Amino acid sequence: MTSRGAGRQVRKSAAERRREIVATAARVGLEEGLECVTRQRIADGLGVQSGLIHHYFPVVEELVAEAFARATTAELDGLLPEAAAEPEGGGPLGALQRFFTLISGAEFDNISKLWLNARHLSRYRPALHGQVVSQELRWCHRIEQIITRGVKEQAFCCEDPWAAAVRILAVVDGVSAYINTSADQRTAPLADLARTLAEAELGLPAGGLRLP
Repeated sequence: MTSRGAGRQVRKSAAERRREIVATAARVGLEEGLECVTRQRIADGLGVQSGLIHHYFPVVEELVAEAFARATTAELDGLLPEAAAEPEGGGPLGALQRFFTLISGAEFDNISKLWLNARHLSRYRPALHGQVVSQELRWCHRIEQIITRGVKEQAFCCEDPWAAAVRILAVVDGVSAYINTSADQRTAPLADLARTLAEAELGLPAGGLRLP
């Protein structure tokens, strides 16, 4: 298969083409909404015929689901990197301080909108539902791992890291639920809610999860 357009055409491997399609769909889903992930929209973005998208994704819902998974996985790795990829010297405490700082900025708005969008659509789309559940658990496990390391290093005091991770993400998600409507009226009162809850869950003093 080759790309359409002027100039020299380059044949890409099936794996490269598939990754390219999913990456483009992930960007569209994140910036415009999952409803905009259609074969024609992705084909236009790549400058190819829509039949090429159909070749790799005969069922467009599978593309939507993979696009969501790719976008949320990339966001997770950016916000909460695996231990080996964490900034040097930060440790579990630094990882969560960085996380709460990042999610408080406007840069987090698109991923909040994507999660809200996906949870709504997953009621009607089984493939997407499966990815939403998988990604929810992946995010919870990532925070659980950070908390568990922090307990071992005596940075945190927490009897049940899994339960704490679930509660922390539930509050993060709850606050972001207003992103499409009244976020501008609610941001100030809710700004520190998730951070405050996390500090209590981890036995930290008030402000313990703020970057120094």
